[in-house]
Amino acid sequence: MSSTEFRRSIATVCLSGTLEDKLTAAARAGFDGVEIFENDLVASSWSAKEISEHCAELGLSIDLYQPFRDFEAVPPDVLARNLRRAELKFDVMDQLGADTMLVCSSVSPDAVDDDDLAAEQLHLLAEHAAARGIRIAYEALAWGRFVNTYEHSWRIVRRAAHPALGLCLDSFHILSRGSDPAAIRTIPGEKLFFLQLADAPRLQMDVLQWSRHHRLFPGQGAFDLTTFTGHVLAAGYRGPLSLEVFNDVFRQADPVPAAVDAMRSLLVLQETLGVAQLPPAPALAGHAFVELAVDDVAEPPLAEALAGLGFTEAGHHRSKPVRLWQQGNARILLNSAGSSAGASVGAVAVESADPVGSARRAQRLLAPILPRSHRADEADLSAIAAPDGTSVFFCRTGADTGDSWLGDFTLTEPPGPGAGVTGIDHLALTQPFDHFDEAALFYRAVLGLEPEPVTEFAAPFGLVRSRTVADPSGRVRVALESALLRRGDWAPGVREPQRVALTTGDALASARRMQELGAPLLEIPGNYYDDLDARLAPDPELLTALRQQSVLYDRDEHGELLHFFTVVLGGRVFFEVVQRIGGYAGDGAANSPVRMAAHRRQRAAKRVEESA
Repeated sequence: MSSTEFRRSIATVCLSGTLEDKLTAAARAGFDGVEIFENDLVASSWSAKEISEHCAELGLSIDLYQPFRDFEAVPPDVLARNLRRAELKFDVMDQLGADTMLVCSSVSPDAVDDDDLAAEQLHLLAEHAAARGIRIAYEALAWGRFVNTYEHSWRIVRRAAHPALGLCLDSFHILSRGSDPAAIRTIPGEKLFFLQLADAPRLQMDVLQWSRHHRLFPGQGAFDLTTFTGHVLAAGYRGPLSLEVFNDVFRQADPVPAAVDAMRSLLVLQETLGVAQLPPAPALAGHAFVELAVDDVAEPPLAEALAGLGFTEAGHHRSKPVRLWQQGNARILLNSAGSSAGASVGAVAVESADPVGSARRAQRLLAPILPRSHRADEADLSAIAAPDGTSVFFCRTGADTGDSWLGDFTLTEPPGPGAGVTGIDHLALTQPFDHFDEAALFYRAVLGLEPEPVTEFAAPFGLVRSRTVADPSGRVRVALESALLRRGDWAPGVREPQRVALTTGDALASARRMQELGAPLLEIPGNYYDDLDARLAPDPELLTALRQQSVLYDRDEHGELLHFFTVVLGGRVFFEVVQRIGGYAGDGAANSPVRMAAHRRQRAAKRVEESA
């Protein structure tokens, strides 16, 4: 599909706050226009004229006024009331400067199943609208009483045969019903008045509740919006690409980052459609380093734990209080200038084939570029901020690159014999609940990582959602996790835990060696191994070794996973050591509740010990 510039719009219902808040957020995110949701206007202290003037000041057009409900196929007395209601809404639209009104298919008990009557009455409405310079975009609600598919709404619009009457196509209403969107291509482009886009997870539930609470921005759910939108554009639609997303989280979140997330989703959708040019995502080759921000209390036990895991303190930064710990290609930086309490993952660096190109794409996709101070003889690393505040660096490590970040360190010790760790497998970051979907889209859009399906598991203290994003080679992986609530004394005493997963070729040998070195490894209860024997029946010798070393085990049709953990360090950080066998690409989510309970038990025992 040739590159064509499409205007981008967003419905005010997508965002939280007053109408004034929503308009400001939409403009700051770079949207060209908005759909004014009637409830937002009704609650606003501004008149329709003032809203129009404010949108003009912000550079926003008002592309749609919506929704107008329960109009067609009704008795004469109801029709008369509906026409009066429509005329009053046309008055509002005149003041707004909006020229298109969305009319939803009826759910009214007054309506009858009569396409001829529906077409006749919609024709009459279009006559009234045309006299005011207004168009009517008729939309089939997925739960409409009689009209609930786009094919049915098109038959009625075609029968009504009025130039001011066309269709509004909504991806959720069409795809949630499992309708085939291919026939959209047969609808004349001039009859496609408006396009509303929303993604969603696949859920087995009432479609109205699904729609009202669980829609997502494009790229965050399971719908194939690229194919759907491609059919609409192929039919000749050239209006705005507009988002209409009903989501409980979005409608409570800060509207400014939510609007940025929405714009990012549209830019990526346009990229997949070939109607927007973005800098390509350069290939990634792995994790260059993970930086832990530590305070004076957390740094010594973390350093001791790294030594127990087989790491060597290999050097220090020439101008910053940053120490480099290394084992194989796994590099952990301890930054004592970056934390006011405990320890946390402050930054992750990925190996990019083109760091400048990676940063250019990030900036085009509205990722915050982080200012960095450095000396003239130090590497100028590009850094951006992820939604949870984690810094993401794009860099190259090899000594032959000429701009390696390692050149900023004075190397003091060669890596020791270690304990079998060869690199960094993945990073796991707990997200605030209202950033979970935003984070997945961020890593997908900005870094080119592909999201895996969302998994959920019942942890000891509530339901946890998890989603991993990874590059095609699996060398860059970020596991995103989220829990709805963490409140009160009963909740786990770990604020948004974070883990750094390290790779090894032999988990059992690494565990034995780390125990010898004094690593603070997590003890797993015997009940787990009894259940493992019943579920997966591993080789008895392997089961015995797993039990002795507190190593957990999982397998699927692609391969096997052996992994073990340290205790929580510095308040929220812990390490995992991972051995992947065959094509196993998961994260051992089935073992997460066992690990969480073990962490809780260890912390409780430590508190008792400290209070004795």
